[in-house]
This record gives sequence, C-alpha cells and structure tokens, in this order.
Amino acid sequence: MRVLVVEDEPRLTLQLERALQAAGYAVDTAHDGERGHLLGETEEYDVVVLDLGLPRLDGVTVLRQWRAAGRTMPVLVLTARDGWSEKVAGLDAGADDYLTKPFNTEELLARLRALIRRAAGQAEPEVRVGDVTLDTRAATVTRGGEPVSLTAHEYRVLAYLMLHKGKVVSRAELTEHVYAQDFDRDSNTIEVFVGRLRRKLGAGLICTVRGLGYRVPEA
Repeated sequence: MRVLVVEDEPRLTLQLERALQAAGYAVDTAHDGERGHLLGETEEYDVVVLDLGLPRLDGVTVLRQWRAAGRTMPVLVLTARDGWSEKVAGLDAGADDYLTKPFNTEELLARLRALIRRAAGQAEPEVRVGDVTLDTRAATVTRGGEPVSLTAHEYRVLAYLMLHKGKVVSRAELTEHVYAQDFDRDSNTIEVFVGRLRRKLGAGLICTVRGLGYRVPEA
C-alpha cells in the first residue's frame, strides 16, 4: 500500500516516513503544496496525509484541486491545535478525516488503516479468504492460524489484492500501489512476488486472469 505525506516540517516528515515504512507502506513525501499537488495528481496513492499550512500552495487549495480533477484517494488533513476553521475548510474541500497537531503516531496509523479499508469497501480490520487472514492493524498474515513470514513487498502485494478481493487487479495497478516513486519499478517483479505468495499461502489464493491481471476470490 502506498502513502503520500505532504508536510513542510522536516522532523515531522521524517518521523512519519519512518513510522509508515515500519508499518509496511511505500512512502512518498513532499515538502510544499506545489510538489504535493503534482504527486497527488500524477501518481496513485491508497491514502494521503496532507498538512494544511503549506508553503507555495496551501493544503486546502491542493485538496480542492485534486477533487476538482477527479482524484478520489482518501485524504487525512493535519491541522493546528486551535485551527477549528481549518478543520471545517479541509472537510468542506474533500478531506475524509483530520488530526490535530501534536498527535500520537499510532492514532494516525490507525486512522489511515481505517481510511484505506473504507475506500476498499472493507469494514473489518481483518480480511479473510479461505484459511488466510490479513490483519491490517498489525500488518501480519496467518494461514490456518499459523503466522506466515512475508517481505515488505510481498505484504503490500497481498494486502492490495485482499483488500480488493473479487476484483481483477492489473500488474500495472499493483506496481503503482506497492512501490514508492523513487523505486526502480518493474512490473515483471510482480510475477515474482505473486509466485512467492502462492508458495507460502497456497496456489489457489491468487488467481491469474489471463491478459488482465490477478484476482483474489471473495471467500
């Protein structure tokens, strides 16, 4: 799963980047509104963390422009402690949630997980298909109740497919959602990750839809 963080405070950006990466996300960052707007308009993200008090282009304007352009990714906005008017402006501009600075990183991670689940139409934090369970809270996977060790890339591929179970997902779409922007992307490596997942979780979990991509069954 892939996250964009648009925040102009370097220390906070680094803190969020490390926390998100440790939680299994691919992370892109932008330090001003113009760069953030460009990334959000041209790249694919599962969720965005957007500070409203940005240089060059404020966060509310960035968000309004994304929504006007038809960008529908979930957005959590960061506001100042006494910035109730910012919260209202952010929500009216199309934000899905907000968090007031300073905040607890674990709360931010929980809110992002909830936004990603809702966007994918999944209400529960655990996603089950057959004997495989994906726990989005702990970023863990079990098969038949036994833990399965996955690399970060394997987990992101599986999480995206399971959160979108029943739908056909192309290799290009998977590539967009499992790699950060500065990573040397190669859609052929998706086949490698799928092969590894099949060996670890059973050949029937991820089906190949010839010429279209991959699909995880509904149950």
